[in-house]
Amino acid sequence: MKKILITGALGQLGSELTVALRKKYGVDNVIATDIQQPEDSPVVTDGLFEILDVTNIVRMKELIEHYSVDTIIHLAALLSAVAEAKPILAWNLNMGGLINALEMAREYDLSFFTPSSIGAFGPNTPKDQTPQVTIQRPSTMYGVTKVSGELLGDYYHQKFEVDTRSVRFPGLISYDTLPGGGTTDYAVDIYYEALRKQGYASFIDKGTYMDMMYMPDAVDAIIQLMEANSEQLVHRNAYNVSAMSVAPEDFERAIKAHIPEFNLTFDVDPIRQSIAESWPNAIDTTVASKEWGFSPRFNLEKMTEDMLIQLKKKGI
Repeated sequence: MKKILITGALGQLGSELTVALRKKYGVDNVIATDIQQPEDSPVVTDGLFEILDVTNIVRMKELIEHYSVDTIIHLAALLSAVAEAKPILAWNLNMGGLINALEMAREYDLSFFTPSSIGAFGPNTPKDQTPQVTIQRPSTMYGVTKVSGELLGDYYHQKFEVDTRSVRFPGLISYDTLPGGGTTDYAVDIYYEALRKQGYASFIDKGTYMDMMYMPDAVDAIIQLMEANSEQLVHRNAYNVSAMSVAPEDFERAIKAHIPEFNLTFDVDPIRQSIAESWPNAIDTTVASKEWGFSPRFNLEKMTEDMLIQLKKKGI
C-alpha cells in the first residue's frame, strides 16, 4: 500500500484506521473521504481529506486519478439497526457504493478491502464456533448486503483478478468515536454511562452472547491482512475475526471490578434484539489465524481497563 483512499473515513472504524494508516504510511499517502466535512475532526484537519459520495463513481474516479491511488479501503455503509429501519437506502448505499469501488479497483488494478460482518450470518447458521464456511441466510437487509459484498469480492477476484480482501467484523468497541446505529452499540454506550451515571439500561437482553473486538485490534487486523502475502490467502472474502464472546452481564462484571457501584438494568429494543438473536454466539477464527496470523491483543478485562482510562482522559 502506497497511496490509500478510505471511504467512510469519519465513521467509527474509519476515524481510527485513518489515524493509524497515516502514522504508518505517511500523512500524504492516505486520502480520507466522506460525504460530510466537519471542521473539528482530526480526520479532516490532520491530513488529506476530500468530500466523496460513494454512489458518485465519476467523483471517485477523479480522486483515484488525482492522487494516483493504489489501494481502496471501502468503509462507507449503513449499519445494522439503521439499515433495517431504511432498507432501500441501505441497499442503494451499501451495494451502489461497493460496486463503484470494486469497478475502480478493476479498472485501475487497485488492492481492495471492505469489511463484512457477523451480520452476514443468519438464524440457521450454527451458533457456537461458527465455521469460516457455513450457511449464510441473513434475515436483515444489512446482512443481505454483507453476504452480497462477500460474493462480489470473490467474483471480482476470480473474474478480474482484483486483489480483494475482507473480514467479518464482530461488534467494535471504541473510546474515540461514538457508534453509528449498530446492534452491538450497547457495548460502547455501557462504558460512557458507567462513568457518567454508574448505571446503564441495556437494549440487548441478558444472556445474549455476541462476538466483540476492541478497536485497536480491528485496526491491526485490517493492516495485517492488507500486508499479508496474497498467495497465503484462500478465504479472502471474508475471514471470521473476533476477540471475545460476551453478553451484557459480562460487561457488568468487568466494569464492577473498577466501578463497584455500577448497576446494569434492561430496556430491550425488540428490533435490535431480534437482529442479535439471528447472529452467532461465538465464531471460529482459526482460519484467519492460520492464513495471515490474526491474533487479538485485548480480552474483556484488558479492554475494560483501557476503555475506562481513555474515557476519563476525555473528561467523561
